[in-house]
Amino acid sequence: MKKLALALPLAAAASPALAASGPFFSLFNTNFVVLISFVAFIAVLVYLRVPGKLMAMLDKRAEGIQSELDEARALREEAQTILASYERKQKEVQEQAQRIIDTARTEAESAAAKAKQDLKVTIERRLASADEQIEQAKAGAVKEVRDRAITVAVSAAREVIAHQMTAQASDTLVDRAIADVQGKLKLH
Repeated sequence: MKKLALALPLAAAASPALAASGPFFSLFNTNFVVLISFVAFIAVLVYLRVPGKLMAMLDKRAEGIQSELDEARALREEAQTILASYERKQKEVQEQAQRIIDTARTEAESAAAKAKQDLKVTIERRLASADEQIEQAKAGAVKEVRDRAITVAVSAAREVIAHQMTAQASDTLVDRAIADVQGKLKLH
C-alpha cells in the first residue's frame, strides 16, 4: 500500500504530460485526461481493495506452494527412508547370496575331494584285483606247467623204464615198494 502511494507521485512527475503544449489542467489536453483516468483507475482498485485481494491471493498461493513443498519434502524423506530400507535389504540379499555361493563352493570342493578319494580307492581296489588276477593266472600257469612237466616226466620215465626194465629189476622194485609201504604203515 505504501509502495502504491509512493508510485503515484513518481508516475505523475515522470509523465510525458509535462512535455505537452498548452495548459496542462485542461480537458482538451489528452495527457491530462490519461492522467485523470489512470488516477481514477488506481483509486477504483484501491477502493475495491484489489491490492489486498491480490496480496491475499498471492499469500494463499504462497501457502499452497509452501504446503506442496512441505509435502514434497515429506515424500522425499519417506522415499529416502524406503530407499535406505531397500538398500539394506539388497545388501542383506547380496550377503545371503554370497553365503550361498560360498557354501556351494565349499560343498563342491568337499564333493570333489570325496570323489577324488573314492576314485583313488576304486583305482587301488581295481589294481589290487588286477594284481590278484595276475597272481592267480601266474599260479595257474605255473601249476599247468608243473602238471604238464609231471605228465611229460612220467611219460618219459615210463618210456625209459619200459626200455631199460627187465623182469628181475621189476620184481626187485615191486618188493622194495611193498617194504616201504609196510614200513610206513608200521610207523603210524
